[in-house]
Amino acid sequence: MISDNIFIIAEAGVNHNGELSKALELVDIAKFSGANAVKFQTWKTENIISPDCNLADYQKDGKEENQYKMLKSLELSYQDFEIIKNYCDQSGIIFLSTPDDIESAYFLNKLQDIFKIGSGELTNIIYLEQIAQFKKPVILSTGMGNREEINSAVNALISGGLSHNQIHLLHAVSAYPTPDEDINISAITTLQKFFPQLKVGFSDHTLGSTAAVMAVAQRAHIIEKHFTINKDMPGPDHKASLAPDELKEFVKEVRRAEVMIGDGKKQAMPSEQVNINVVRKKLYSSETISAGDIFTKDSFLCLRGNTGINANNIYKLIGKAAKQSYTAGESISNIEFE
Repeated sequence: MISDNIFIIAEAGVNHNGELSKALELVDIAKFSGANAVKFQTWKTENIISPDCNLADYQKDGKEENQYKMLKSLELSYQDFEIIKNYCDQSGIIFLSTPDDIESAYFLNKLQDIFKIGSGELTNIIYLEQIAQFKKPVILSTGMGNREEINSAVNALISGGLSHNQIHLLHAVSAYPTPDEDINISAITTLQKFFPQLKVGFSDHTLGSTAAVMAVAQRAHIIEKHFTINKDMPGPDHKASLAPDELKEFVKEVRRAEVMIGDGKKQAMPSEQVNINVVRKKLYSSETISAGDIFTKDSFLCLRGNTGINANNIYKLIGKAAKQSYTAGESISNIEFE
């Protein structure tokens, strides 16, 4: 299930190029990286696309002339996914796959406890209602969406039977890779404001880890990132994906940012405690003071030192009689408060 810590999804997607052996290799890479889950995509091409649908610009690096032929070449069988699921279980990493059609959703319902829904289905209301009927947590990407469309999608999931705590939104920009000027990372905070009952994460299609680290600072609960075996392989997503060593470093950076975010309370931290006594100023006598003399502001110097009264107590002493004598430069004793 989705953990209380940041849930990192290593997005394998279609970077197996339609080969089961490569899909299993992607599982190994995701597990080695330290990600919580590895995610694929499941479909039957004839159920999701017309035979003459054009390629998106980022898909035009292969030999296929349209999306139908491209997707058919990348399609894995249901039997393949059963093998991948079992391999994930043996490897100790969560298996996820996004269903791109309802038939595949019913198949995947037997294999997974969480449904990740891609941005392309954000406005597919009937699809969302049917996914919700499985009564399993849903992670919904919101790429290309606006507030009204996202609100309709959330309502569809709720009307289908999900509770608010089962729905997770991901800020996403459906451009591969996403230009820096379009990433709009502050939209995570916007989604948190608009949907306060839902947890919000980030599906990162940028190059590198900077955006994901910024998302952690925005309290993103889930981080998703594409990866591949080799960025030079043919296929639509490889160039916008992380290489294996980059994925491992990416997970490391996200985990580091997660530790850094803290609980938000402003207080002295454990690593600071050792420095307080030798860095903060304490009260010292600026002149010879005899017992019974009245302290004035001019009686004190504020100096670093190993012993003495914290300088923030100065106004508690001004106007009071000294209880003991001090030589010039001597630390003021705690006896003054007894």
